[in-house]
Amino acid sequence: MSTPIAPTYRVGLAAWAALLLQQLAWHGWLFPSQTMPMALVLGITVIPLLLPLFAIRDARRALLWVGILSLFYFCHGISEAWSAPGERWLGWIEIALTVTLIGTLGAGVKRKRAA
Repeated sequence: MSTPIAPTYRVGLAAWAALLLQQLAWHGWLFPSQTMPMALVLGITVIPLLLPLFAIRDARRALLWVGILSLFYFCHGISEAWSAPGERWLGWIEIALTVTLIGTLGAGVKRKRAA
């Protein structure tokens, strides 16, 4: 029998899935790159988010890897929100999702210590 996933980790997993879907929609549909092949852009933005699936049996460990990777996406969101007026709203969504991911990691650690 598997152990239940804590509510904070469920929020983190939902943010991870939303970030993955956002990258697919952003770079594959809403604003595809005009200078690079779409497969390359999606490979750079989506594949890193799929790598933590190898650790999905342990939600905490998978979210730790996504949290580390999300620092790149946070920086990307900041740069897009700052420099691209047409894509600013997508940058802000990316920032919110990455902050949510990092916040759930912190909340999970805090909750673990209290127990």
